[in-house]
Amino acid sequence: MTVLIIGGSGFLGAELVRQAVSAGRRTAATFHSRPGSGDGAAWHHLDLRDPARLEEVLDTVAPAAVINATSGGADWAVTAEGGIRLGQAAAERSIRLVHVSSDAIFSGTGRDWYDESCLPDPLTPYGAAKAAAETAVGLLCPHAAVARTSLIIGNGRSEHEQLVHALAAGARQGALYTDDIRCPVHVEDLAAALWEITGSDTAGVFHLAGPDALSRYELGELIARRDGLDPARLPSARRSDTGLPGGLDVRLDNRATQQKLHTRLRGAREFLSGSSPEQT
Repeated sequence: MTVLIIGGSGFLGAELVRQAVSAGRRTAATFHSRPGSGDGAAWHHLDLRDPARLEEVLDTVAPAAVINATSGGADWAVTAEGGIRLGQAAAERSIRLVHVSSDAIFSGTGRDWYDESCLPDPLTPYGAAKAAAETAVGLLCPHAAVARTSLIIGNGRSEHEQLVHALAAGARQGALYTDDIRCPVHVEDLAAALWEITGSDTAGVFHLAGPDALSRYELGELIARRDGLDPARLPSARRSDTGLPGGLDVRLDNRATQQKLHTRLRGAREFLSGSSPEQT
């Protein structure tokens, strides 16, 4: 079957394409600015704000399944309306849909851990857009899978890893927050889990996050040690002192999801315990 990856040129999308090509899957992928570098995938330009172009791509590819891994940030027209539009089109064509959502849909107040049954209560425009999209997908496509994830880390290419290197080198101003808690996941684990879900007929909400709850500063320390940097060079701060919006302590409970999957979602302490990605 052919699978279409929406946002295939992004960080997660590129890993989805890489794993698909490696496994010999028939794969198509979309890009907004420029196509990815993965050979073996058919690339299609797509702006989710353009309904006609979305219809054209779906008709051309005729996928059996779609993974929506796009990252539209706080752009409501892309993240919310685009996701809703894709859900409607998938339902009309009986296409299997796996929609990637985010822990940003939660406020991080009033509970220690969020399981798959928890309802969204976002505090930011990005979180609100993600919440709107996943709620609509659940209504439009009752057989779809909604996969919530957290900070995505991987092989030195993620934004957080690059930030740690820049801060340690003094090449960028800023700080890593000691009170901003998430459950990081490795991009390879996340992509493998998404492929496993895509190939199944399971529906509903999945939490694809690691089991370790870490502050962004603690995560930075782990990255620095793995890459041979001095953790003492990393500046720290409290996000609660900045007035920035968003949930502070958002922990995704992945235990119910993990029981349904063969793919094991490693914690950051495990996948960052090895050598630098440049040395592997």
